[in-house]
Amino acid sequence: MSILLPKKSTRRAALRGLLGGGVVTAALPFLDAHLNTNGTALAATGAPLPLRLGTWYWGMGHTPGHAIAERHETGVGIGFKEETQALKSVEQWINHFSGFNMPLDGRQNYTHFTGWVANRTGSAPTRQGEIPAPTFDLLVGDVIGKNTRFRSLDVSAAGIARENYSARGTNSRPAAEVDPMKLYARLFGPEFVDPNVATFKPDPKVMVRKSVLSAFMDESKAYMKTVGAADAARLDEYFTSVRSVENQLALQLEKPAPKEACVIPSPPRLGEADKIATAREIDIVIESHKVLTKLLLMAVACDQTRIFNMVFTDNFANVRRKGESYTHHLLTHEEVIDPVLGYQPLTFFFNKTAMDGWAHYVGELAKIREGSGTLLDNCLVFASSETNYARVHTIDGVPVYLAGKAGGRVKTGMHVIGGGDPITRIGLTIQKVMGVQVDKWGTNSLQTSKPIADIMV
Repeated sequence: MSILLPKKSTRRAALRGLLGGGVVTAALPFLDAHLNTNGTALAATGAPLPLRLGTWYWGMGHTPGHAIAERHETGVGIGFKEETQALKSVEQWINHFSGFNMPLDGRQNYTHFTGWVANRTGSAPTRQGEIPAPTFDLLVGDVIGKNTRFRSLDVSAAGIARENYSARGTNSRPAAEVDPMKLYARLFGPEFVDPNVATFKPDPKVMVRKSVLSAFMDESKAYMKTVGAADAARLDEYFTSVRSVENQLALQLEKPAPKEACVIPSPPRLGEADKIATAREIDIVIESHKVLTKLLLMAVACDQTRIFNMVFTDNFANVRRKGESYTHHLLTHEEVIDPVLGYQPLTFFFNKTAMDGWAHYVGELAKIREGSGTLLDNCLVFASSETNYARVHTIDGVPVYLAGKAGGRVKTGMHVIGGGDPITRIGLTIQKVMGVQVDKWGTNSLQTSKPIADIMV
């Protein structure tokens, strides 16, 4: 018996297979006829423009005393200092939160891990690697993201797919997309349905895949009865994921409503995409972030997802300057504090670069026109790190930003003072703003039933 091995395909050939041989189209913007007279809702159904929730992550926090000016009461105006100067251009769309604490009830602070987990799940991990509850973006997605092609999209400019900060639990942490070419093909390849074309014909391949999955789900019920309780729990988590895929396939069999801001972007240039997907030099991370941002935000504008997550640098900040061996993380511990400046200058450079990236991300959201405003007007984006001061691994006072008005439900341009309250008040506020029916969130001393009324409309 002989075995025929298929010829290995290059990425260039795969790209031609995905994009070549088909008609390349550019979707038109949503016309006035698609909206009501105020530009705030769909004319055909009266439904409001959809809400979206995003997250944006950077590693290593801020440089103490050089990021945001200290204040003692919540109020309008954010005092940007040297590290955050780029954010002045987007101040009207963001809020900054400081002085919120992260009580652990005697549990260990697993460095560069506990901070993001407790912040996003409302529960402190009991061991390294444990994610004890779903991150709040997925809880929101269970409410607003059911009728989109993707329940969520996870993207990382840092080039490390495993470092994604959205998860259902310890064993269900999806990999982030790091390759612009693969992301483009996934978002705007053959399975993408342009919401603004006049004609629509369901793809037979999608119909077959849906029917196969349906049969598989039927068999799974019988198989679940043959295993023990622990395996049944693991299988239930797995089958839930399969069910989610089936629902996504079902959506591809329906004609989508027109989307105002949906314009199919050009594919990334191949050589640049190859470099971006593999390198972790900070200059390439910056370029990667720009390319991936353009693709991700257009997927949001096309309503392919309403939950979107971007990582600028990972929680261990495994990025370096070209020609240097020390990563951002190592610098936070090894670099000497300059006696004149009062801080670690190379570490400061990386922190400032992250804030430049955050300002760019917010600005790109604000550029996309949607209805009478912008895509950012209908989004809420949570940006945070895993630590306050990376040199000593502090998790009280972890910096948090929110960008966007969430369809008019959030006031912006404010500096909110936590006064030592649990940081979970921010996550609870996000969930309530986005329509999750929740009265309290978090566990132990992180539990709170007090949303932040200062920013809620």
